[in-house]
Amino acid sequence: MDRIETVRELPFRVGFTGHSGHIRIDPLPSTPLNPLPDFILPPAFPKETPESIKQFVEDKYLLPRLDDDEFCAEKSGRQWEFDWFDQAKVDLEPTMPRSVVVPAWELPFRRRSSDPNSWEPASVQVDVSELMVEADTSIGVRISGPPKDFVKGSLNNRPFRPGGLDDSQSMGRTFPDGASNGEWVHELLIGAPPQVIPPTFKQGINLGDHLKGHPCSWNVCEEDQGLPQTTPESTLSVQFDDLFKRAWEDDVTELPIDGDASASDLEINLIEAGSPRSIPVEAEDKSVFPQDSESSVIDQILSTSGSGGLTKELGDSGEEKSKEAKVWAVTGGSDGIADHFDELVPDMALDFPFQLDAFQKEAIYYLEKGESVFVAAHTSAGKTVVAEYAFALASKHCTRAVYTAPIKTISNQKYRDFSGKFDVGLLTGDVSLRPEASCLIMTTEILRSMLYRGADIIRDIEWVIFDEVHYVNDVERGVVWEEVIIMLPRHINFVLLSATVPNTIEFADWIGRTKQKQIRVTGTTKRPVPLEHCLFYSGEVYKICEQEKFISQGLRAAKDAHKRKTLTTPPAPLHTQKPNTSFARGKPNKQTAPQNFVGAGRAYQGNNNWGSRVSEKSVWLSLINKLSKTSLLPVVIFCFSKNRCDKSADNLRETDLTSRSEKSEIRIFCDKAFSRLKGSDRNLPQIVRVQGLLQRGIGVHHAGLLPIVKEVVEMLFCRGVIKVLFSTETFAMGVNAPARTVVFDSVRKFDGKEYRQLLAGEYTQMAGRAGRRGLDKIGSVLVMCRDDIPDESDLKNLITGSATRLESQFRLTYIMIMHLLRVEELKVEDMLKRSFAEFHAQKKLPEQQQLLMRKLAQPTKTIECIKGEPAIEEYYEWYLEAEMYRNHITEAVLQSSVSQPFLMPGRVVVVKSQSGQDHLLGVILKAPTSVNKQYIVMVLTPSLPSISDDPQKNTNAGLQILMPKSKRGMDDDYYSSATSRKGSGAVKIKLPHRGTAAGASYEVREIDTKEFLSICNAKIKIDQVGLLEDDSAAAYSKTVVSLLNKKVDGNKYPPALDPVKDLKLKDMNLVDAYYKWNNLLQKMSQNKCHNCIKLEEHIKVAREIKSYKDEVNTLKFQMSDEALQQMPDFQGRIDVLKEIGCIDSDLVVEIKGRVACEMNSGEELICTECLFENQLDDLEPEEAVALMSAFVFQQRNASEPSLTPRLAQAKQRLYDTAIKLGQLQAHFKIQIEPEEYARENLKFGLVEVVYEWAKGTPFADICELTDVPEGLIVRTIVRLDETCREFRNAAAIMGNSALYKKMEVASNAIKRDIVFAASLYITGL
Repeated sequence: MDRIETVRELPFRVGFTGHSGHIRIDPLPSTPLNPLPDFILPPAFPKETPESIKQFVEDKYLLPRLDDDEFCAEKSGRQWEFDWFDQAKVDLEPTMPRSVVVPAWELPFRRRSSDPNSWEPASVQVDVSELMVEADTSIGVRISGPPKDFVKGSLNNRPFRPGGLDDSQSMGRTFPDGASNGEWVHELLIGAPPQVIPPTFKQGINLGDHLKGHPCSWNVCEEDQGLPQTTPESTLSVQFDDLFKRAWEDDVTELPIDGDASASDLEINLIEAGSPRSIPVEAEDKSVFPQDSESSVIDQILSTSGSGGLTKELGDSGEEKSKEAKVWAVTGGSDGIADHFDELVPDMALDFPFQLDAFQKEAIYYLEKGESVFVAAHTSAGKTVVAEYAFALASKHCTRAVYTAPIKTISNQKYRDFSGKFDVGLLTGDVSLRPEASCLIMTTEILRSMLYRGADIIRDIEWVIFDEVHYVNDVERGVVWEEVIIMLPRHINFVLLSATVPNTIEFADWIGRTKQKQIRVTGTTKRPVPLEHCLFYSGEVYKICEQEKFISQGLRAAKDAHKRKTLTTPPAPLHTQKPNTSFARGKPNKQTAPQNFVGAGRAYQGNNNWGSRVSEKSVWLSLINKLSKTSLLPVVIFCFSKNRCDKSADNLRETDLTSRSEKSEIRIFCDKAFSRLKGSDRNLPQIVRVQGLLQRGIGVHHAGLLPIVKEVVEMLFCRGVIKVLFSTETFAMGVNAPARTVVFDSVRKFDGKEYRQLLAGEYTQMAGRAGRRGLDKIGSVLVMCRDDIPDESDLKNLITGSATRLESQFRLTYIMIMHLLRVEELKVEDMLKRSFAEFHAQKKLPEQQQLLMRKLAQPTKTIECIKGEPAIEEYYEWYLEAEMYRNHITEAVLQSSVSQPFLMPGRVVVVKSQSGQDHLLGVILKAPTSVNKQYIVMVLTPSLPSISDDPQKNTNAGLQILMPKSKRGMDDDYYSSATSRKGSGAVKIKLPHRGTAAGASYEVREIDTKEFLSICNAKIKIDQVGLLEDDSAAAYSKTVVSLLNKKVDGNKYPPALDPVKDLKLKDMNLVDAYYKWNNLLQKMSQNKCHNCIKLEEHIKVAREIKSYKDEVNTLKFQMSDEALQQMPDFQGRIDVLKEIGCIDSDLVVEIKGRVACEMNSGEELICTECLFENQLDDLEPEEAVALMSAFVFQQRNASEPSLTPRLAQAKQRLYDTAIKLGQLQAHFKIQIEPEEYARENLKFGLVEVVYEWAKGTPFADICELTDVPEGLIVRTIVRLDETCREFRNAAAIMGNSALYKKMEVASNAIKRDIVFAASLYITGL
């Protein structure tokens, strides 16, 4: 230890002795000490050993520590109500290393090992950030939330960064514009005060007197131009990606420049987001680059990553390799996978008890490689095998997989199918089962909500399986698929399952470009069970298509049979049709339009007359007998109406298709299924009626059935005991239950707006249910023909036509906008760019970038004016604007009957020059006649020496200086008066006639009305005979002088006719255009370019410059956000949100916007306004939940409910709010009709029903209050429970405890009995 000097120079040293560390002071001698101590200090702590270190680590970090006071013997058995995660004390962890050593995974067939049963992977060093999901996929610093928000997330969480989102684009809004463009720094440098108030803040920090603005001057020195100039990425708000800009700047700074060139000549102005005109034209004009620099710029652009798909570095092979790097949808390269599948994938994660098809093996191989796949195949081809293998891989890798389905029925079925194989959970709007499972099945809306809310479970997901991807064509819900695909983080892979569609590659390419990852496209067009298509007419079956080949002979045979029947059958007498009434309940059904069904030939009216009923019954009986004799049962008969399905089933009351054993099986199954219902619900008319049909092997399936009844029908049909099933088209989408035969009751349907022919895709989807794999060699599809036979062209398009293309249904919603505005790093513009609708436009961005760089690298032409500063550009702008007005004025005024009285001889006019770029003063000499169809006009022309007499070159019009009197000739000085003789009316001079008089040149020619530019308010006396017949020089001199004298107030031309007083124009827009046009003509005549001898040459150059600038600006606009299709709608919706207070002027989401983000089941604006206007405060819980049913009820036509006075008042108040919001949106140019907006989003048909249900009325009684089917009532009430939860969460955000409790009471009031009976797929039987 060093010496310590004291006051009296007494040196000493300090030491520690003993295990307790006592201080010991020893005096030091004056002589230097021996470096070796004269005593050995004992250790202050026990010596560490491996065992003591291990014990310390276990006690400190590994073993759980409990509170001795809480977990004592006296308190054993007690339960604690607190969050274990919040109470856990997590110690600070040491700093993580930047890189770690991890094993490198290789494909099984590439592993090199002597022992085939063992494999030791190689170790590689990787960056830790590549292994951490949150390092790249989260936005900002993420902290795991409470366990209750682990699955569904919270509005307090930040969403994960979408995969493929460019960093520079997402960081564009991190800084205000003043900080990004350097405006604040510039203000501070010139002496302005600093910025102390942050955006969206009312007050800022008080810096006092320490920081003031002081005027100062700065000496600017040029930097070394040889050094590349770099711009900090965080200070730019750019439109193109940063790598693209950086490549451009680097190339520009390295170009050889002249020594006199300034730094400003090479300045590149970056385009601000949304501002296509941000680059000054002067900077473009000065950018003159050599030809070799252009190629280097293009090469550099192609070798950098960009937002338009340029994310792969190009190698030395040049153009060919660049094209390969841009391929995101990969279809080839799968040859030999099926043949060597066992060698390629020796250790499968899931074994299948059957031989896999080729496309299934290809998909599994790519899944093993960790790639995304798109599988397109027909119905029942086995696409679910790929989904099962993705589940198996997730279980093997200890990750999670998500299976999304378009409708709830598919989710429930898949939960039942996968429960025995995997660790499965289910998440739908009203059911949450085992959310901690590794394999989750959910609706697409649930996954979208999880992504927007930043659920922590997203970290663990490896695969997302999209079933029925072609559902993206759905007008209402297709946007959800696009949102989810765009929002998914980078680490998640895709498994897309779809029916065969024509543009599979296009859709996969969009996903690949959006997510910046390759999509392997596989599938098959081969059906596992071939189909034959037939017509059923008059009890006979006519085959018209087999093996995808149309058979014309069968169609001709059916038409011949129709002709024979038409000739032999006398016309049936007309029957008076009775009003169509509902068969189910007392009130008449108001859905009259959708219940008129169209057969194969013409409309089939669902009337109740006896003849029609007998005819329908005989048709169905003949069909069932025919199918039964030919062993074509079971059959699914598609009818395009709920009412049609029920009536068709009632026509088979006397038909029995089941055996005794099947009847027993059906009875036992139904008794077991309906036993979970209470007594009154078991005797509902629908349940009793359906049970009677099922006993005879006949089923009905449509949206009007109760959920439990639909599930019973589906399960019995899968068991094969239902022989005939009448169903709507939802059965083809939601149920995996193939049949032997499919029958189409009609090939026309009502789509909610009009009757139309079935689309080929719809027909293929439903026809695909024919043929059971492994049971049937062929599937039969029959089309019912009643009164007529369809045309051959219609049948060909229906059967062999191409399926419906996948098209974007993307649209902006308020909740989407507010979710994205909630996080600064995510921009709504990014979502719009990455939508399927903008795919083709964004795909062209690299080409547009290259074209723009070529345009900017081109040298621009300059104009050298002989009169000083060039003014030709301004003159040319005036000329273009005048031409725009002229076309309008000429058509509306000059060529109309309004101007004809003024176009008489002697009227002064302004005529368009033959060059088309200037205008001349003239006078009308003769009006059109039967001989001469055009006006004869004398105009003053330039007489400068450089102008030839060629009319094509005589383009420079202008005022000529009148010669002095002393220099005039005799003929010019003295001229005779007008002749008194009467002329013949003939034109004896040769037109065009040119000459000089009174020191000015003139020309007499024929012109059309379109050549008149203006009609002046002045007239002169003319000698028509002397001008047109005698060719008198005196007459011409007098006319020229008279024209020159009409110029007043320094103007080159007399004023035009007044549009209101003279022309009597009443259109204000036309009058305004007339005034602007004439003002432009006057300004052009006063411009110095009007008399220039180089006008034509300069006009040509100005046109080229204008064209160049227009092309550059057009390219910039196309590459900017303003070119997006839905940008106007986005701007309007932003204005609406600002107006109602959901966001502020800085686009920061307010508390009202946070409340709107909770509204998923109803229209978010109406729900939010309803809450903030306290419209539910004066209502009881039963009344409140009844009023809220208007948000979720979807049927348009329903009987008018009978409401209490308070409910009627609340209904009117809510409707007025919707009208007000509709008017506000229409005011901001959103394509919304207020009345239609209110009707579409508020349907009050079930207000009375829900009110009685909440009060405890039995379900059988509330069904009598309306004509709405029981199934829709149940679905509405189930969705209403979800709406109550959303309103309850909104009340918590608002701090409204009374509303929070009211929503809890309302939710409990409706949650009972048959409405919330558990699904049979979930609970089992």
